[in-house]
Amino acid sequence: QVQLVESGGGLVQAGGSLRLSCAASRSIFSFNYGGWYRQAPGKQRELVATIARSGIINYADSVKGRFSIFRDNAKNTMYLQMNSLKPEDTAVYYCNAHWLNPVGDYWGQGTQVTVSS
Repeated sequence: QVQLVESGGGLVQAGGSLRLSCAASRSIFSFNYGGWYRQAPGKQRELVATIARSGIINYADSVKGRFSIFRDNAKNTMYLQMNSLKPEDTAVYYCNAHWLNPVGDYWGQGTQVTVSS
């Protein structure tokens, strides 16, 4: 069973920054893709950013220009750098990763991000 362990959440004022980390127990060099999602109270989980094995990156329109997803293959860790945070970014953030051979799709336990106005 692959484990994804998130860290880095917390309380920050609007305009501030946070960096989330997602440490994987399986090599992220070989994953098919990974990503960050978030779920605010009363809302559905939504995609924030994804990064493919090829390096192709996608962002939700709401975070473009403010958030950056990147990975450190040597540390088997994926990151989400969040700058210029807004109160509407408040949510539980989850990391996700998908592998082939063998196939597996895994989620972290979530980390709370709260942005105060």
